[in-house]
Amino acid sequence: MIKNKFRNIAIIAHVDHGKTTLVDELLKQSGTFKVHETVSDRVMDSMDLEKERGITITAKNTAIFYNDIKINIVDTPGHADFGGEVERSLNLVDGVLLLVDSSEGPLPQTRFVLQKALDKNLPIILVINKIDRSDSRIQEVINEVYDLFIDLGANEEQIEFPIIYTNAKDGIAKKDLDDDSKDLKLLFELITSTFPGPEVDDDLKTQFLITNIDYDSYVGQIAIGRLNNGSINKNKKYSLCSEDGIRHDQKLSACYTFNGLKKNKVDELESGDIIAIAGIENIKIGDTVSDNENPKPLPRIVIDEPTVSMFFHVNNGPFAGKEGKFLTSRNISERLYRETLSNVSLKINNTNDTDVFEVCGRGELQMAILIETMRREGYEFMVSKPRVITKEKDGMKLEPVESVFLDIEEQHVGVITEKLSNRKGRMVNLYNNGYGRTMLEFKVPSRGMIGFRSQFLTDTKGSGVLNSLFHSYSPWFGNISQRNSGVIVADRKGKVTQYASLAMADRGELFVDVGSEVYKGMVVGERNKTGDLDVNIIREKKLTNVRSSTKDNTVVLRPHKIMSLDQCIEFIAEDELIEITPVNLRIRKMELDINKRISQNKKTNN
Repeated sequence: MIKNKFRNIAIIAHVDHGKTTLVDELLKQSGTFKVHETVSDRVMDSMDLEKERGITITAKNTAIFYNDIKINIVDTPGHADFGGEVERSLNLVDGVLLLVDSSEGPLPQTRFVLQKALDKNLPIILVINKIDRSDSRIQEVINEVYDLFIDLGANEEQIEFPIIYTNAKDGIAKKDLDDDSKDLKLLFELITSTFPGPEVDDDLKTQFLITNIDYDSYVGQIAIGRLNNGSINKNKKYSLCSEDGIRHDQKLSACYTFNGLKKNKVDELESGDIIAIAGIENIKIGDTVSDNENPKPLPRIVIDEPTVSMFFHVNNGPFAGKEGKFLTSRNISERLYRETLSNVSLKINNTNDTDVFEVCGRGELQMAILIETMRREGYEFMVSKPRVITKEKDGMKLEPVESVFLDIEEQHVGVITEKLSNRKGRMVNLYNNGYGRTMLEFKVPSRGMIGFRSQFLTDTKGSGVLNSLFHSYSPWFGNISQRNSGVIVADRKGKVTQYASLAMADRGELFVDVGSEVYKGMVVGERNKTGDLDVNIIREKKLTNVRSSTKDNTVVLRPHKIMSLDQCIEFIAEDELIEITPVNLRIRKMELDINKRISQNKKTNN
């Protein structure tokens, strides 16, 4: 039977095309918030990192009411690194709003999220957003979307999608551009008329697929998902169908439905709705809550495999334990395991060293978000340079390849093409839009993209736009040179002096300020030549009866370079680590002793 009282929809788009802003307006205009209630912008982006970076990192759901129809809305991330969030979110819904910028058109992540929706055969409404832009090219963008649908193998039914035009920032939706609409009423009506209600069977045994996990300090783990069939009563017992088997006689402590940004406690839950339950321990995404006597699990959520890994180390440096609260291998292991409970695209592998854990994910950004989150929680640890995850097929070594899309000014085409060619990239498309900018598409090994983004921004003077998307696995491309410069390494422990810093002015760029504490083996700067340089960065000027101790105080030092976490991840070499603490980011050599490093290099070269 069809439950017409519900509509379950997801909003998908490329990064910064306006998903979260549109959800804000839908919440406001549906009357979810009271007139006097103050609501912040991007209300769905609750994480500090989401607000700081201006992107959605985790999928979230909310619910609004329109003409007595409950519309459950899932706001999904637009970045491919968080594709796992998109994939599991689409299991909740019966239709999607595809949001596309009226000027930028469909971009790489648009392709990624649309492919996932088409694979699940979900009906689609195309929303052309930001129609107020002065550089909008609406008809061209619509044609590009049609081309994308065809390119992705959409069938005739899928291509026949309705189109609506919006200015999400002002809360306006139009069926025709000449409409004088002042609100989102037309979008509400299109959602309720286009998308079907969920197809369920109330007479079947309970089937509830867990697609998200929340945590509350009072009730513990909260399982979130769509109740596919049957009903759930707080006072009954159920079975949990997990990867490890079936656990019977599971009691619930609370049942919730969603209304706006709140969860409302109820005694019974109805099929077709997106719901939440608490009381069952040790749940995982993909588990099914079913009938106690005759449980029937639903198919588990299938997620694309990770393509990138990083090694997380217990901090063993000279400054270990001075700035963080959680330091031990047990602390780090428990925290990483806890992350996998809610992030299905992450995998944790143990290594031969009990103090080292391999974390596998979708990309550098996903790793950076995890690292920054742990850092803010008080964890202290070290991480390695990202490396790609390879496969073996028919005795051949395969590595991941990305489709890289570039939008750059014409004068930068030569240098960018050269840089990507050196990284084994191959140009597959070039388009000049006639306005001084050029669109490029490359196929590049994922290894070649590690550390490239910061270079790209420098080479294009911040005017370039870069997007990438996993393409396929291909035979190993051979050696790829990445960082061409060496580093300046402290050869002893102490405080950086002005005298020593001045001496480094013509050797490279420093990462540390005068007075900073350093230790032997710590990277203190980038050298302007190849090869590493070990220096005494704490050396002080010797005083005589001729020289003045204050003579150099008038000399102005070049400001030291402050590296963000993302920049550190891109910068480090294979033999280096980033020391992560709540207070500082430090780059160091894996082997702190210079003599041992020289010995290791000789063995490697021989």
